[in-house]
Amino acid sequence: MADFDKKVDEVRGTVKSTPGLGKSMAKWSALGAVVAIPLPVVGPIFGAIAGAAYAYHKGTKNR
Repeated sequence: MADFDKKVDEVRGTVKSTPGLGKSMAKWSALGAVVAIPLPVVGPIFGAIAGAAYAYHKGTKNR
């Protein structure tokens, strides 16, 4: 569990230190949730996670 906590802290620090990354993650998260609405029950949740992960990857791939 300690490895997971380290990764969460690392991601949190990256989002805070990269200007605009948090805003981009929020936009992509909302888009992912809207696209996944037709899926039953957990669709919007996984859509939001996928959208935020895509924005995080896109925002940090050149680092």
